Parts: sequence; structure tokens; C-alpha cells
Amino acid sequence: MKRSTLLRLLAASAVVPLAFPAGAQSFPARPVRIVVPQTPGGASDALARIIGQRLTEQWGQPVVIENRAGAGGNVGMEAVLAAPADGYTLLMTYVGTQAINGALYKNLAFDPGRDFAPVATLATVPFVMVAKAGSPLKTTQAVVEAARAGRVTYGSAGNGSVNHLLGEMFARAAKVELAHVPYRGAAQALQDLLGGQIDMVFTSLPSVAGQIRNGTLQPIAVTSPRLAPAFPDIPTVAQSGLPGFDVHPWFGLMGPKKMPRDIVEKINRDVNALLRQPQTAERFAAQGAEPYPTSPAEFAAVLAADVDKWSEVVRASGAKVD
Repeated sequence: MKRSTLLRLLAASAVVPLAFPAGAQSFPARPVRIVVPQTPGGASDALARIIGQRLTEQWGQPVVIENRAGAGGNVGMEAVLAAPADGYTLLMTYVGTQAINGALYKNLAFDPGRDFAPVATLATVPFVMVAKAGSPLKTTQAVVEAARAGRVTYGSAGNGSVNHLLGEMFARAAKVELAHVPYRGAAQALQDLLGGQIDMVFTSLPSVAGQIRNGTLQPIAVTSPRLAPAFPDIPTVAQSGLPGFDVHPWFGLMGPKKMPRDIVEKINRDVNALLRQPQTAERFAAQGAEPYPTSPAEFAAVLAADVDKWSEVVRASGAKVD
């Protein structure tokens, strides 16, 4: 009896790992969801779909992209925080939602800079000043001169958005005033730009790459310190009379703060491996983005620095959202 009992116990212990997967070794064992807290068509959505497809191929499990827009990204962030911290729900985020919203929204039930686990950065993306095709605003200097001579309007995705704050940063650097026109999303601002209701928009290069290529939008300058490899003919703001101007936000994946460390590290390794592959780099480059691999610790340090930087810009601009 004792021997048979021992054999039964050994047999039972052998199946335990099948019933309780050992963390990162079996991750993912089912579909993974990436929540994009913006509407389809923007840089966050485009990059999430590229990396989601590549991870689907690598993991052999579907990676589903879910757009949960609203309240400047807060609706999507809340959805991720409400999900189990097991790696199966991730947030596709960028500097706007993670480093700005904490200073912009005074009554948040969470801290965007502290309540998420940094998992993996994906890319840095230059923003670009664009006008309607045929506009006299063809260069940075033309924008500055027009602003000094009269009223130049620019649209944004809303008060306190990166699009808005970029305009504030540009105006301060150029020592001019620009008239800010907030919208409920960058897509609506671009629609009014094409309709002639506003003069220009600061927006992510991936979100308007197609319209620049087909000639419906006229690029003025990119906000990054270097030329965008996919659009080498667009000058930088720094080259165009405002030396030192440098804004090229990052995009990345985060999860609920209590995600297991081994799951975070596995996703980080897998994403970084994809970012180093030419196929991923080419697809990012077509969007005007550059792969940006980091460790979770490096991502956390970048976020902390940007929270300080952008919070100061929010305070200087006076932007508030209740």
C-alpha cells in the first residue's frame, strides 16, 4: 500500500506543471490584448499593429489590437489597470499619455508615471509641422514671419496633447504667438486643416505619411534633431532657424504595475529581438519611425525624465483639463 501510494503521489506531481504553467516559460498560452488608448489611424495604432503582427508570428498566439480612446488616453489606461496583471493585457502608450496626463488631469484615480510597469520601448517618432498643399507656409521661416505679421492657427488633439504643447514649445523658441485650436482628436484637426479652417498642425509623422506622399499635405519641418530616414527631404526645425529644437517622442508597451518580473523580461526580450530584425525596421521606417530597444529599467528612467520635462511644459502653457 505504501509503495502504491507513493507512485500515485509521484504521478500526481508530474501533471502539476501542466495545470499551472511556469510563468514566462509558457507565456503566452492564449491570445494577448494590446490596448491602444487612441483612435485608429494614428502613430500609436500603426506601431501597435506592426508589432502585434510580428509578435503573433513569433509567439504563435493572436495579438489583438483594441482601440479604447477617450479622455486623452485615460479610458484605455484605466482598462489596462483593471485587467489582471499577468501580461495578457498590455498598453500601447507614448509620451503624451504617460508623461503628460499626470500634470494635465488633476483628478485622476491613478498615476500614469507610477502605476504601470514599463515593458518595452518600440520606437521614437518625429513629429512634423504640416500645412494644406498649396499653403504659403512652406518653411519654418515662413511660419515665423506669418505669425509676426498676423494670426497663424494650429490644430491639436486637445488641450495638453503633445500636438498642443509642441506648438507652445515652437512659439516660445521662435518668440512668436500661435493661435491654438483644440479638437477631440488629431484626425479632426487634420480634417479641418485639409478644409482650410486652420493653418497648420503639429502631428506624428506616421499619422500623415500617406498624405505627405500623395501630396494632399505639405510638410514644413520635422521636430526631431535628425532628418527622418523615410522623408530625408523634410528639413528639421533646428536646421531651419531654431537650433537646439528637439522633440521626438517615444512609443512603447506597458502593463499593470504588478506584472510578474519574468513575464516583463520575456516580452522585453522578444520585442527587442523583433526591433533588431530588418523586416520590422523597414516597416517602422515606412511610417517615419525608428526602432528603439531598451531594457525595462532603461524605459523606466526615460519615463521618469520625461515626466519632469513635460510636466514643466504643461505648467508653462497653463493647460488644464478637469
